[in-house]
Amino acid sequence: MTTGRASVHVEEPGRAFREAWIAGVRKHYPGEPKPGYVAPWEATPEWERVSASAVYEQVHQFIEVAEGATAKLTREQKGRFVALCWTAQIFRHFPNPKASYVADWSEMPEWQQETDSDIFEHIERTLLPMS
Repeated sequence: MTTGRASVHVEEPGRAFREAWIAGVRKHYPGEPKPGYVAPWEATPEWERVSASAVYEQVHQFIEVAEGATAKLTREQKGRFVALCWTAQIFRHFPNPKASYVADWSEMPEWQQETDSDIFEHIERTLLPMS
């Protein structure tokens, strides 16, 4: 099974990542999310835009290299991949980030875990044909 990268082109991968993040936050965050969590793409800081694009591309490449076998991963495994890629971006942009910004999966709030899993599945849906 191939994913056909040439036939699937996302014009703005960072924006697509951000939109999936916002949708996940609105769905899973308990109560009213912080304004920064749901700020539109235009109001997103540059480092975060760069990071969103990088993580989208990492997930995209992972799905392609696995030739779609990522569909067999659990939601948790998918979310962990997104979280780990994001953590690397935090370290890339901030030499000494707050511990909460680079928390391991088990330390992350459930809403964030669910949102990261949603992001992976959103990217996956753009690449893999529906069965």
